[in-house]
Amino acid sequence: MFPILESREIAQNVYLQRIHAPRIARKRKAGQFLVLRHTDTGERIPLTIVASDPAEGSVTIIFQAVGKSTSEFSMLGPGDGYLDVVGPLGLPTHIEKFGTVVGVGGGIGTAPLLPIATSIKLAGNQLLSIVGARTKDLLILEDEMRAISDEIVVTTDDGSYAKKGFVTTALQEMIDRGEKIALCIAIGPVPMMRAVAEVTRPHRIRTVVSLNPIMVDATGMCGACRVSVGGTTKFVCVDGPEFDGHQVDFKELVMRNRAYLREEKTAMEKFEHKGGNCMGSDIATSARGGN
Repeated sequence: MFPILESREIAQNVYLQRIHAPRIARKRKAGQFLVLRHTDTGERIPLTIVASDPAEGSVTIIFQAVGKSTSEFSMLGPGDGYLDVVGPLGLPTHIEKFGTVVGVGGGIGTAPLLPIATSIKLAGNQLLSIVGARTKDLLILEDEMRAISDEIVVTTDDGSYAKKGFVTTALQEMIDRGEKIALCIAIGPVPMMRAVAEVTRPHRIRTVVSLNPIMVDATGMCGACRVSVGGTTKFVCVDGPEFDGHQVDFKELVMRNRAYLREEKTAMEKFEHKGGNCMGSDIATSARGGN
């Protein structure tokens, strides 16, 4: 059992949990994730490691409660725990001194962006950050991103806070003013990452996206998380989660992510009907980026 040390809501239906997992805390690197399972009949959920404290032996995760399993997770608190916490998984982010790097976080995607952006800054890069959400209530980690950024632009789709508009508009403005961007890292909903890649493509700005497809075993055995990158099949769990945004087949990714919508909806309806006390198994869907 992996005890939960802290659990709190940090935005609307967005939760932060600190979990005691000493071995993972000692070994994890920016960009890696873990897989959690609450009970022996529960779903395996991949989530990015947002932070770790090797001295305490803890890892921090942030997730959005949008499906049955993540809703179950949100009900857990200190005194509860996870049956399984497996990790660190995936390839760590490649970090070097690139020059000027733009980090773009959309919605819950700001959670996996934070550790990557922190490492990018510590490597001596100039860090320009763009953080966005649909509304003010869904915005997360603004203060944490501001603390490590040379410049930060905050956007909300509805204009309820900060700059009204999309993260892509803010990115285009940075490009238009002449910023010499060596690397763009975009993490968030698939449509957002695809849009960012289309903004940077004409300017030949290297763009990395972090993908969160349906994932089951997270070891490369099942093939559920396969994506096409540059015409080649890749498994996100072992070959990623980061890929060249200009090479990802986003259309295929969207279709694969919709494969179990009916089952997901049915599971959530049963969960809500039972008042949130249903702790059975469910279809395996990715919540690494908050799905």
